[in-house]
Amino acid sequence: MVQTKRSEPNYSHMRILVVDDEQRMVDLIRMNLEIEGFQVIEATNGVQALDEVRKHIPDLIILDIMMPQLDGFEVLRMLREFSSVPVIMLTAKGEEEDKVRGLELGADDYVTKPFGARELISRVKAVLRRTHTVIEPSETIIKIDDRLSVDFNKREVIVEGERIKLRPTEYRLLYHLIENAGWTVPHEQLLAKVWGYEYRDETHYVRLYVNYLREKIEEDPSNPKYILTERGIGYRFMDFKKQQEQV
Repeated sequence: MVQTKRSEPNYSHMRILVVDDEQRMVDLIRMNLEIEGFQVIEATNGVQALDEVRKHIPDLIILDIMMPQLDGFEVLRMLREFSSVPVIMLTAKGEEEDKVRGLELGADDYVTKPFGARELISRVKAVLRRTHTVIEPSETIIKIDDRLSVDFNKREVIVEGERIKLRPTEYRLLYHLIENAGWTVPHEQLLAKVWGYEYRDETHYVRLYVNYLREKIEEDPSNPKYILTERGIGYRFMDFKKQQEQV
């Protein structure tokens, strides 16, 4: 149905905006990113961060939550009004609600403080790989049934004639589910394909984004028809091809 091209991005041409009100933390992150060949931009508060995004158009943002003037959540909310740049949130240890809230606002990932340099770099590269993976559809629009179609070229779903934009991660997840329509895809496989092998144990990512997709495509998200849960295993997209053959 579609072809996926993977290649390691050229990090030396990529700009990363680091936003944290602790200069010591900014310096530490900058040092480790520059060792890997990234170009680094700094901001120490939310207002400055938004200004730097508009001026420099970074390839990725590392954004702390606890900041003066505007906290990380408010910065992310305002950022998503005009930019889809990937964002990694820096969260306090054990603050599960912060992680979920960040993902719901449009963050691509999070790293829990305190963190090691290798963990941060691994997460940065994984997010950049996801955003630079090219999915080339052989079919522009796939009709699921009379109610739902998917436009892979425009990264949209068409629900009862209305076009709804998919976020990049929603698009990748839906693609892998549809590619395996009729088959149960384990959590670990979805995590590896959509997020990267570094995320094999982060099953809450899959649950969260399946909920996002259901809100956009299901007539009744609490009683889904398209994305079915195989409890304890993974998810299965309805076998629409088989149903179309039987019509």
